[in-house]
Amino acid sequence: MPNTIEIKVPDIGEYTDVPVIDVLVSVGDTVDVEAPLITLETDKATMDIPAPAAGTITALSVKNGDTVSEGTVIAVIESSDGAGAPVEEAVPESAPSSAAPVAAASAAPARQTPPAEEEGAAPVPAAAGAPAAPVSGDSDGLRATPLVRRLARELEVELAVVKGTGVSGRVTKQDLLAHYAGGSAPAAAASGGSGIPPIPPVDFAKFGPVRTVPLPRIKKISGPFLHRSWLNVPHVTHNDEADITDLDAYRKELDAVAKTEGYRVTLLAFLLKASASALRKYPELNSSLSGDDLVYKDYINIGVAVDTPDGLVVPVVKDVDRKGITELSHDLADLSARARDGKLAATDMQGGTFTISSLGGIGGTSFTPIVNAPEVAILGVVRSKMAPVWNGTEFEPRLMLPLSLSYDHRVIDGALAARFTAHLGTLVSDVRRLVL
Repeated sequence: MPNTIEIKVPDIGEYTDVPVIDVLVSVGDTVDVEAPLITLETDKATMDIPAPAAGTITALSVKNGDTVSEGTVIAVIESSDGAGAPVEEAVPESAPSSAAPVAAASAAPARQTPPAEEEGAAPVPAAAGAPAAPVSGDSDGLRATPLVRRLARELEVELAVVKGTGVSGRVTKQDLLAHYAGGSAPAAAASGGSGIPPIPPVDFAKFGPVRTVPLPRIKKISGPFLHRSWLNVPHVTHNDEADITDLDAYRKELDAVAKTEGYRVTLLAFLLKASASALRKYPELNSSLSGDDLVYKDYINIGVAVDTPDGLVVPVVKDVDRKGITELSHDLADLSARARDGKLAATDMQGGTFTISSLGGIGGTSFTPIVNAPEVAILGVVRSKMAPVWNGTEFEPRLMLPLSLSYDHRVIDGALAARFTAHLGTLVSDVRRLVL
């Protein structure tokens, strides 16, 4: 017997007024369970809302350009089998956009790691169920969603000078980013910003054949956040190195056993554990600047930059200080796999307090990761190498790991950064210290 199901937007984290960027089905279409119906775009991710059951779409309540929140009805499906998971339990599949410092790592860490959203910044909520969220602040004559307005403030762009291509002249995120990239009206100077002049356009075709392809969505979204962090955070990078000879030998022993059980133990799991311990000792690096106040976080969630076909994203490993190497290894494997498959949820990329961007599988000697604001520090690591180290009587070969710590100089000074990095190096040089 047919069963009619209202499909609602499930829990998508703390986001509201999320734009619909693509409607993937039409009325009358037959879909399978978990088939994507619409695609949403938050500041950090694109995510598909899946069908809770197989059946036929009998009604659609949204279109491209509409904004939705948790609980908004997006469609009605008639399921022939009469069975369907409750829509509220459906998990949206997302393709995070990160910026990590590069981290970017988050995040941004490089997007470096994809950057994380500023804590405490909540968009203006819209009434659940509305097919199109009301445009905030229409009293000023401008039509734009709260998300676009917030992004305009962060980029220091006056919405009044941006040409809107959305419904009724609404300024979309794409309009804003295109205007910002083109620098057609650097309103930053008028609004008290830096007034940085735009890079003039160049006709590259004059010099030879060219190919123009769209910038990947992840990079398009994360770019402004990386730019914002680079312009607003006084970055300093401290470089050091750690002797991981003994740790790597122990890691290989654990990894040999782990492979038989279907997972891997990597150096990153040990770096997560060591970083958590170092953050407990030096909590300033686990804080955020809020006006004239410093917000210390009593939890430790570490973002990890993951390389995907579409760019770097920064999922967050939660409660790192409460987990052991085995559990962290499982978390890393799960997050990395879902990141590469574009199945990270928005909540997987929120709540980071520190970021690690590892390029160890590629190479390099050092780099300057961009701080994933509102975090105040990010750790970059590159490939370890064998080097002669003086032990007091002779040189001996040791496996040395380069460490690059970028930090917000408003919160962390050079001495603190050096102490933190040295302590981190001490922890990974003797794995026994990690249990203390």
